[in-house]
Amino acid sequence: MADIGVDALSELEARTELERLARILGHANTAYHTADAPELADSEYDRLKLRNAALEARFPHLKRADSPGDQVGAAPADGFSKVTHAIRMLSLGNAFEAEEINEFDTRVRRYLGLNDTAELRYTAEPKIDGLSLSLRYERGCLVQAATRGDGAVGENVTANARTVADIPETLDGAPDLLEVRGEVYMSHADFAALNERQLAKGQKTFANPRNAAAGSLRQLDAEVTRARPLKFFAYAWGELSETLSDTQLGAITRLNMLGFQTNPLTELCDGPAEILKHYALIEEQRATLGYDIDGVVYKVNDLALQERLGFRSTTPRWAIAHKFPAELAWTRLDAITIQVGRTGALSPVARLSSVTVGGVVVSSATLHNEDYIAGKDSNGALIREGRDIRVGDWVQVYRAGDVIPKIADVDLTKRPADSEPYEFPTRCPECDSDAIREEGDAVRRCSGGLICPAQAVEKLKHFVSRAAFDIEGLGAKQVEQLYLDGWIKEPADIFDLQRNYGSGLQLLKNREGWGEKSALNLFAAIEDRRKIALRRLIYALGLRHVGEQASALLARHYGKWDAFHAAMRAAADPEDPAFSDLLAIDGVGKVMAQSLTASFSQEAERASIERLLAHLEVQEAERPKTDGSPVAGKTVVFTGTLERMTRAEAKARAESLGAKVSGSVSAKTDILVAGPGAGSKEKKAAGLGVQILDEDGWLTLIGQA
Repeated sequence: MADIGVDALSELEARTELERLARILGHANTAYHTADAPELADSEYDRLKLRNAALEARFPHLKRADSPGDQVGAAPADGFSKVTHAIRMLSLGNAFEAEEINEFDTRVRRYLGLNDTAELRYTAEPKIDGLSLSLRYERGCLVQAATRGDGAVGENVTANARTVADIPETLDGAPDLLEVRGEVYMSHADFAALNERQLAKGQKTFANPRNAAAGSLRQLDAEVTRARPLKFFAYAWGELSETLSDTQLGAITRLNMLGFQTNPLTELCDGPAEILKHYALIEEQRATLGYDIDGVVYKVNDLALQERLGFRSTTPRWAIAHKFPAELAWTRLDAITIQVGRTGALSPVARLSSVTVGGVVVSSATLHNEDYIAGKDSNGALIREGRDIRVGDWVQVYRAGDVIPKIADVDLTKRPADSEPYEFPTRCPECDSDAIREEGDAVRRCSGGLICPAQAVEKLKHFVSRAAFDIEGLGAKQVEQLYLDGWIKEPADIFDLQRNYGSGLQLLKNREGWGEKSALNLFAAIEDRRKIALRRLIYALGLRHVGEQASALLARHYGKWDAFHAAMRAAADPEDPAFSDLLAIDGVGKVMAQSLTASFSQEAERASIERLLAHLEVQEAERPKTDGSPVAGKTVVFTGTLERMTRAEAKARAESLGAKVSGSVSAKTDILVAGPGAGSKEKKAAGLGVQILDEDGWLTLIGQA
């Protein structure tokens, strides 16, 4: 699912993906900000946050309470006293392309009501890759130092901060209250020397200077920090008793005059063209700076305008971080392997001769899908003309932020003479089921479903989820363990659990984490779910593109399991009327229809479903009370613009009266409700002799005129 574009995800898949992203990004925040041991590259973290934001924009009702988009940093670690920031320490929004910087400037101007020719200046400064720190001075004396933490509450590291040479103990001429904010970092030379000393002592080394700086500042023993060569750049402020200046650059200059180190590459720029020029200059000097930076930060220079622009929930409107592109390296591609994901996606992975990219040793890279290997985009157009990817090739690797890096290019001059184009498998390497690529989909997927071991455990977790069978006591953790132990391989096994493991030598109650009472409670909960609603059963099967809403639609349309099952079997033939009937259900499109029929066409998956059905009593779908309804049992199609209600309201009302709402006109259509702008559907209905009503006529018919 991580490889699927946001626009291609169903609502169920989006919900699952948002849960995955919240878990990954939450863990990454803790690893980065609390444990000083980041597990994701910055670019990968940025990519996942952008994916999360795109999902929330498309499905705003699915936004989670723990949304990564609302998080800043991570909760403070145990061992330090807590400090509540008087003014929150927020993060910055990110940009990666020049066009995004132009868009940033346009947004700022639009918000302020400035035209394209009005003067609007920005500061541009290197984005230091270190640990954010807030320093509080009262009457010129350092009284408190705190990490950012989660933005609202940080860790009190005052004793440690006092050991950093770049942090003054006292200030001359400062405001009575001054909170200076900046970045603690370590130079490349000091980092290398520290790791040498760590090795000599037999102690762990640090992965990069940022980790070393963060770990050094957050030592419980300040004497350890004193022995570490930390530095500090000041670039911002928090609470103040009086303003430092009326401009960003003026305030930074003032901080420098007070005794703080500020970055000498900070520059005042007039508009996007100049800041992009300065970005290029800083990027050219990046390798020679002697410390790590990962981009350039742009801020509106006029502080009065910053005040007007204000903040979003976690980022200021008046600033943005322009990140550098990922670093590159060349190496040999030794093999291509296929991994099968939870949704059945066959994901190719390049196995590489190990190479260091951006300070990290890389031995594998994603190859996305079969089109990418062939040098094409999803529409079949060449993106690397003559540069398909083959085993034995020398390839350019870049760390663009994925859990594994990506391949950018191929050096054809080094291609072995006997190399052959890679043939993408058409059968699943895990279960040998057909690997199918749907029209318009860039990914080939295993059709084995529940019988595919790579998919089975995740599908089992879905099967017992709250909106599906919701078996109390059988959550994701229990399912995973029982699957690994071979006790549950498919849903039908759940209903045999008591028979197989309720007595005899192997008893559920004797397993770690279980007891007699919990085992009996689980068996009772399983028994309680032998009677199941049709909509829950359809949803529980985990059919691709079929979410809760679609499951309810299908249940309402077919009414009974036997009718649904027979229709899906028949609809495997696109010429069969069952396929047209399936497509006519309002809310069912061609992609969903093909997914449904493909699932029921696979003999192994169908057999698994039939084994499950042997344990169940599937309840007929609830029908609305339609006594006296003039449209009960009739098929209704809405077209054109409705003026007195929304289309959703009209459909819901028709269904509540026992009507079937279809999205297309056919010989089975009883009523067409045509609003202004009705086109081909109205003509087709007239040709078929279907009753045509305008909105008023429809409301009169159902008694709501």
